[in-house]
Amino acid sequence: MLGLPYNHTMEPPATFFLVGIPGLQSSHPWLAISLSAVYTIALLGNTLIMTVVWVDATLQEPMYCFLCVLAAMDIVMASSVVPKMVSTFCSGGSSISFNGCFTQMYFVHAATAVETGLLLAMAFDRYVAICKPLHYKRILTPQVMLGMCVTIAIRAVIFMTPLSWMLSHLPFCGSHVVLHSYCEHIAVAKLACADPMPSSLYSLICSFIIVGSDVAFIAASYILILRAVFGLSSKNAQLKALSTCGSHVGVMALFYLPGMASIYVAWVGQDIVPLHTQVLLADLYLVIPPTLNPIIYGMRTKQMRERIWSLIMRCLFDYSYWDSRTQNLFRP
Repeated sequence: MLGLPYNHTMEPPATFFLVGIPGLQSSHPWLAISLSAVYTIALLGNTLIMTVVWVDATLQEPMYCFLCVLAAMDIVMASSVVPKMVSTFCSGGSSISFNGCFTQMYFVHAATAVETGLLLAMAFDRYVAICKPLHYKRILTPQVMLGMCVTIAIRAVIFMTPLSWMLSHLPFCGSHVVLHSYCEHIAVAKLACADPMPSSLYSLICSFIIVGSDVAFIAASYILILRAVFGLSSKNAQLKALSTCGSHVGVMALFYLPGMASIYVAWVGQDIVPLHTQVLLADLYLVIPPTLNPIIYGMRTKQMRERIWSLIMRCLFDYSYWDSRTQNLFRP
């Protein structure tokens, strides 16, 4: 269905209206409270990961540097949608400007593309550490790490900029009510008066290329890792290697499984899965991984767990020490 002819002279709408989760308006206050709590945990957890990696010289290794960048991307991804979602749930609906809507959409897509690239980089880091330990520092130099991060960012910009441009230049001459809790690509594209299929098809192809290639390389890395691990003679070495990789696999499962489910439902199950379930899937995909990633890494990685505990204890005792000094200073 082609809809109305494409009109380049048509003025874009001043605002869109986000309805939240259609059909669950009565639950919006509870969702706002839950989402605020989850967002707070995500901010604190990822900020703590970044701080520990930044200040602790013993964590200046490729694995933890990639983890630091991943934590930053988690904050960007969650912050691009959650504050507006909470506002929408609290007020029963919320307006967002035309430019603000597509800016939010761009950051969501770009952060997602960067995250999947970082997961691939972290899988490569584990492959080199386990399969080529003697060449680890020679292969993963600071210059190589910086080049990998820059390449991942450039790839996200190259793929996602055309998508935002294509969708933002569609004419929106009808309803401006977005049946979603944020400016999700398909929900906004449905409001266009022209055929949104080119942008939707581009989005699907980009997702397939980026996610498909990254998952394939990640799977290949872990197949080689497992072969190397089970070839070790020491059981303790096997368990240590598997434990280290276990946290990575958990983070990848949290990121890819909800994302693939959300994309599959949006394209295939629109007439089967209720709309509120589709919206909830898309929301959880952007909120749950940023919240659980620091918990998984903080709990499963012994070195990270020890450094986090040490930092917390140091901050608490230093604060208590200076607080007591201040009280004694002003005591009569």
